[in-house]
Amino acid sequence: MFVKICGITNREDAIAAAAAGASAIGFNFYRESPRYISPTGAAMIAEKLPAQVWKVGVFVNEAPETVARVALDAGLDVAQLHGASEGRGIRIWRALTVDALLSEEVADTAEALLLDTPSTELFGGTGESWDWSRAASFKQKIIIAGGLDAANVRRAIEEARPWGVDVCSRIEKSPGLKDHDKMTKFVKAALGL
Repeated sequence: MFVKICGITNREDAIAAAAAGASAIGFNFYRESPRYISPTGAAMIAEKLPAQVWKVGVFVNEAPETVARVALDAGLDVAQLHGASEGRGIRIWRALTVDALLSEEVADTAEALLLDTPSTELFGGTGESWDWSRAASFKQKIIIAGGLDAANVRRAIEEARPWGVDVCSRIEKSPGLKDHDKMTKFVKAALGL
């Protein structure tokens, strides 16, 4: 089980996430997101993190050339692709809503599928949960996101049996600024500590 803290916008939050035991942190490169960070800003944070903490770039509707360039510039380990984004030369996690996954064939070479709450307006970060048991039947590596916090993550893990969990908005003071106490409690709960 790994834990990803997404929407990191500053060094203090990234270091606190690593210290709490997070396995991965996410940088959002979607300009319309309130958690947007530039590739240069992400690179400055990534260089201060332990090597074992995966640096994940979140991309929405980006061309493979853009994903590859940003991944190199920011020192990413994984590209999390939303919408029509494509990537190559890096580990790929394909982000889908659980409804989309159930309604279409996913022919992808992605290492994992990140399942999130259905939304017509946002690409993640809604803070809304979904029926996590719907993820339990998939053979692919599954990462669950959407409405997770310290109070419900163990139940979500029991229901979905995922490869990993991803949290963002429910551990924030405001968009892009993490509450370190909530973040630590979430990581401990997710890891069963």
